[in-house]
Amino acid sequence: MSEYINNREYRQKVLKELILELHSGKSVEDIKPRFEELIQGISPTEISEMEQGLIMEGMPVEEIQRLCDVHAAVFKGSIEEIHRPQKPEEIPGHPVHTFRLENREIERLINEKINPNLEAFKSTGSSEKLKELNGDFNRLWEIDKHYLRKENLLFPYMEKYGITAPPKVMWGVDDEIRALIKETKVLISKYNDNPGQVANKASEAVNKVSDMIFKEENILFPMVLETLSEDEWQKIAGESDELGYCLIEPEAHWKPAKVNIEEKGQEKGDIPSNNGYIKFETGILSPEELNAMLNTLPIDISFVDKDGAVKYFSQAKERIFPRTKAIIGRQVQNCHPPASVHIVEKIIEDLKSGRKDHEDFWINMRGQFVYIRYFAVRNEKNEFLGTLEVTQNIKPIKEITGEKRLVSDQ
Repeated sequence: MSEYINNREYRQKVLKELILELHSGKSVEDIKPRFEELIQGISPTEISEMEQGLIMEGMPVEEIQRLCDVHAAVFKGSIEEIHRPQKPEEIPGHPVHTFRLENREIERLINEKINPNLEAFKSTGSSEKLKELNGDFNRLWEIDKHYLRKENLLFPYMEKYGITAPPKVMWGVDDEIRALIKETKVLISKYNDNPGQVANKASEAVNKVSDMIFKEENILFPMVLETLSEDEWQKIAGESDELGYCLIEPEAHWKPAKVNIEEKGQEKGDIPSNNGYIKFETGILSPEELNAMLNTLPIDISFVDKDGAVKYFSQAKERIFPRTKAIIGRQVQNCHPPASVHIVEKIIEDLKSGRKDHEDFWINMRGQFVYIRYFAVRNEKNEFLGTLEVTQNIKPIKEITGEKRLVSDQ
């Protein structure tokens, strides 16, 4: 299912409208009903993004600050923490778990080695301590791998979700830290009997490193945990080995829970028709013909079974929402950012319970007008079999006028 349903962009648009209405003089009580009707589960990150968006549109920062008290009253009671059975950062091998393990090891290096050696060197100018400091900073340079993974694997996903300012700022500070570590190493290797010069540069470097650890743990990680889907975390975990790790190795190879669709089908008595024909009420098709037909249709098709496991998606030439085969067997909730999971669950609940037979959305996206429909799939006994998602760019269809009765040359 699409993470764009009731998407962040739309939700931010609504939030901005509400804030601007408050700004124009409406009361909190005037705004609240619309807010409660349209928006549920607003996260702190989205509020932050909304404020950033208003500033970029020209609203003075002072106005945002003035509005803070007002919109805090509106949001009170609606800001929810995302509850998970187990926090991702507590799962060995999850990228955030590994990032945090590295931070603990960096802190241990600073507190147990660098700082004591630095203090001893400052007071004695000992060549032995200088040598130890050289080894300490060689180890600290491992932080480059930590930053490389953050910058090359994590930041691109943040940018995908429109979070652009924090990665830019953080990448700049990463480079400052790299430069400080290099400068310290140079001062150590070309020591000129000036312990204060080495100590000052080394202290500046470790202080910057400690500040960055704080920012990662209190701003970056909560933000990305709230934003990225499990599928995206799996890709990051899979590509992390190539860039390497800082001072530690991951405690495990993280692999999200997944249902084996084929085994599940066999348990139910489903017989695969890999070589024969599939018989329908209105004809027969070979698996090859059926597969090609579904991929030829100018629409995206995905099917989630009655238990919520992704069972199929078509591979049209230009899919609107890209899919990878890794999602087959995954619980559909885990393929979406936590902030939109409750929307997915609500759609499935309504279709499964029979309260609705379909749910439709239409959004503007990357120059397309995307029509997204979710259907409850039921058998002859009206038993729920699963959810069918059909997505199509209907912009070209909307633009059709007049008639066409002749075959064109193209």
